[in-house]
Amino acid sequence: MINEKIIDSFRVPPGKKIRLKNYATDWAQTKELEELGKDEVKERAQELLAQNLKDLAEMQDSLYADDRYALLLILQAMDAAGKDGTIEHVMSGVNPQGCQVFSFKQPSAEELDHNFLWRCMKSLPECGRIGIFNRSYYEDVLVVRVHSEWLDKQQLPPGKRGKSFWEERYDDINAFERHLVRNGTIVLKFFLNVSKQEQKRRFLERLDRPEKNWKFSVADVNERHYWDDYMKAYQSALSATSTDWAPWYIVPADHKWVTRAVVADIVTSALRKLDLHYPKMTEEQRQALAEARRLLEAED
Repeated sequence: MINEKIIDSFRVPPGKKIRLKNYATDWAQTKELEELGKDEVKERAQELLAQNLKDLAEMQDSLYADDRYALLLILQAMDAAGKDGTIEHVMSGVNPQGCQVFSFKQPSAEELDHNFLWRCMKSLPECGRIGIFNRSYYEDVLVVRVHSEWLDKQQLPPGKRGKSFWEERYDDINAFERHLVRNGTIVLKFFLNVSKQEQKRRFLERLDRPEKNWKFSVADVNERHYWDDYMKAYQSALSATSTDWAPWYIVPADHKWVTRAVVADIVTSALRKLDLHYPKMTEEQRQALAEARRLLEAED
């Protein structure tokens, strides 16, 4: 496990306004890490990731068998921050039957006819499963806040769209997530914090490599013009919706090995805290198993 002090440095304190410029995007999140040096930190991170992936595979089996809890992971980030790669690597060892991944793009006409939480609500993981949201209902307080004209497409009653409007959406999100947690869904939220310089490098890489051209869109470059607006929207949303029951973690994303190690450790640590166990057999069930054994051994 990563030192709890380091994990605390990633967690957004409930009720506290944060500034993203105070959170590192590279590997040197704390003085302790700086003193170790990049090579040592990277080696330890890779070892930790390997162990956590092994543990996660085992705990997923217990989660499924226990059938009392679900785990919801929410990933939000600027383009090219590594959401897809994080999902792929952190979940590489889990059973696909127990893991569901949903990516939320621009809402459809049907989705716009419902409240902004609806399309994600119907994709929530059931008990025993891990659900992953690649983007989520948070888009409606992030990209929609940056491009407020998109609100015109949502079927909303008349009213002002000022500060109180967004605060009410934060309230809706907090109440929704509290409801989920009260009913057995563990909610963990990750903002992959990539720098503008690293995003540019990754965009250029997508242009240089033909097999990655399909991931590139001119719209992604246009969105860079709104970088400061996005940072303000993220700061506001993270500050307002990081709670004791559904915390936000600001994870450095300039180095993919950092991102994957941190996310995997937080996920496995959360599962370790649950009282997961395999169902105990009743006396009647044990007798039924004994009878099944007798019948099998009596066959020719």
